[in-house]
Amino acid sequence: MKKSRKTKKFFKNGSLHLMMMPALILLLIYNYIPLAGNIMAFQKFNPSKGFFHSKWVGLKNFQYVFHLPDIYQVIWNTFYIAILKIIMGIVIPVIVALLLNEIRKMKFKRTIQTMIYFPHFLSWVILAGVFVDVLSPSNGVIGKAFTAMGLEPIFFLGDSKWFPYTMVLTDTWKEFGYGTIVYLAALTGIDPSLYEAAVMDGANRWKQTLHVTLPGILPIVMLMSILAMGNIFNAGFDQIFNMYSPQVYSTGDILDTLVYRIGMLDAQYGVATAIGLFKSVISFAMLGISYMVAYKYTDYRVF
Repeated sequence: MKKSRKTKKFFKNGSLHLMMMPALILLLIYNYIPLAGNIMAFQKFNPSKGFFHSKWVGLKNFQYVFHLPDIYQVIWNTFYIAILKIIMGIVIPVIVALLLNEIRKMKFKRTIQTMIYFPHFLSWVILAGVFVDVLSPSNGVIGKAFTAMGLEPIFFLGDSKWFPYTMVLTDTWKEFGYGTIVYLAALTGIDPSLYEAAVMDGANRWKQTLHVTLPGILPIVMLMSILAMGNIFNAGFDQIFNMYSPQVYSTGDILDTLVYRIGMLDAQYGVATAIGLFKSVISFAMLGISYMVAYKYTDYRVF
């Protein structure tokens, strides 16, 4: 009887399963089959010989990686930029969602939402060109503003001290609008009777936000914070690759850009794969830990 019910349920949802198939096939082709290429991390890979005839070197590629002169600085850069992006990517969307929630004119609210969502859909290839012009110390808007105020212009994309923070702020500007979607959805789930009770107790808008709104979305904020830890080594290759230069390598070079230079420019495919595999293993471990913590403290379920 149970088997019959399960069979009927499966065929009842058959159309939904068929709709999932293209996405699953693409996931298999582009995400799972390429995992076989990780064997290059243990070989002195030669494209002319392929996977099966390239020389096996074991862990020598990893030893070589961790003896590179700047590898620990690169790891720190990746971690530092990623952490700052995670923090800003949570704090700013929460603040913006709270502000948008206070707007009562829906037409104006939707206009603002559309304006702040739009940058998310632009590629970093486009935005990098815009920011290079805007942040130019001589001809850029920011540089001219500094000069007009009698200040020395700052070369944000060429000064190693400012480069990481420029990456964090520009990434936050691009993504915060899209990030507010989750928190606006969480705000709609707060029981209106709680606000009514707060008004009856004499709470003003600030106290309502402090004692009703923030506690109401706190579980979602915690969940998003925990799940974001899986991106602890994803500092944003597209953004940094299109905006960095050799003079900011000391603070702006990350694992992904190092992989690109070693693999694509120097043709050391085994070493580049070893770096990528190292990053993937750490990210996978952090992702597993984040799901465990989310399961324990926020009752989050993957299935």
